[in-house]
Amino acid sequence: MSELKNWHNETIANKTVAALMKNDFQATYCPTRQEAVEQILALIPVEGTIGAGGSWTIGQLGLLDSLDARGNIIFNHGLPGLTAEDKMEIRRKQLTCDVFLTSTNAVTIDGRLVNTDGVGNRVAAMIFGPKKVIIVVGINKIVKDIVEAEKRIKLYAAPINNKRLNTLNPCIRTGECTDCQGPTRICNVTTILNKRPVLTDIHIFVIGEELGF
Repeated sequence: MSELKNWHNETIANKTVAALMKNDFQATYCPTRQEAVEQILALIPVEGTIGAGGSWTIGQLGLLDSLDARGNIIFNHGLPGLTAEDKMEIRRKQLTCDVFLTSTNAVTIDGRLVNTDGVGNRVAAMIFGPKKVIIVVGINKIVKDIVEAEKRIKLYAAPINNKRLNTLNPCIRTGECTDCQGPTRICNVTTILNKRPVLTDIHIFVIGEELGF
């Protein structure tokens, strides 16, 4: 069974990578997270400043720990003990960092990225600002089209992120989006990258493992 699943993962991943490249993104398929980490670290200069987009996937890869250990300066608004003012300042620095690290909520087989944010700092940095953007996506986030991408966000990504962030939004009880209207709503900005933004260097790593949510 694992061989069959690996075949399917690789086939779908390579099809998605080819579509991303057709849409002018740099894209690479890595069967394992270890291979991806090695390639990503090789792309990032030791003296480079790093923006962290609050990604669970990036955390699973241990990239921030590796970068911190070798001396990179990291702008991470998710660190404990930060004030609201601290977080805002860090988010602004992420927009002008050397390398912005993040994931995506969904990627379509035809090579488009779909994301929903609460504040908008993540999608803003993906679109324009940092010298380089590296997006890491697990095989579980590949979907057929934009409709399926939006369904994935509402059924999986948004409720789980709400639970992770300890919000009081209804989806932490229902397990799916209810299109809530409260002040703690985290689904305020949805973007679709149909092609690479013309002034932004984006490299997408598709990994043949389930990562993030």
